[in-house]
Amino acid sequence: MVEQTEKPAKFIPGQPDMWAFVLFETLIFTSYLAVYLFNRTQHPDDFLRSQAHLSLATGVFNTIILLLSSWSVARCVQAARDGAYRTALRDAYLTVLFGVIFLGVKVFEWVELTHLGLGFSNDEFFSYYYFLTAIHALHLLIGFVAMGVIIYQLRGPARRSQEFVETAATYWHTVDFLWVIIFSLLYIVR
Repeated sequence: MVEQTEKPAKFIPGQPDMWAFVLFETLIFTSYLAVYLFNRTQHPDDFLRSQAHLSLATGVFNTIILLLSSWSVARCVQAARDGAYRTALRDAYLTVLFGVIFLGVKVFEWVELTHLGLGFSNDEFFSYYYFLTAIHALHLLIGFVAMGVIIYQLRGPARRSQEFVETAATYWHTVDFLWVIIFSLLYIVR
């Protein structure tokens, strides 16, 4: 008689490599933000004057949109775990929709600011603003690719991988988490 051994239950969703990447990305962003905060303390009045040109309402709206995208991707993961692939697919599409709305609002904000003459090279605050928000947008675009793979997998029973759904969701949550920090430092901290 052959004894069957069960795999131990996983306590961390997704692939371990993604968690190492998340840690690495968080450390990189922490260094960017530490430099930003250091320079902000050196020129607080200049940063406050420039920061006053940002729309807090736009930043809050975008933050709510990304938090909704985290909610929908979490629902996608749970639905996939439950075998409700049609629901998981709907939530994956909803996540992408929220991401597109976020990116559209961000591009609109960039265009509006540049029309006001507030470009990347205007002052130190806007150099940081454009750098941090552009790096975040790049990460969001990578998230769209990951969500596209999830959608592709969920559409075909032979391709479904719960581990990849969880891995991509982990990445998406990281992008959202980093936005909350960027939003706090650029729009709220005075």
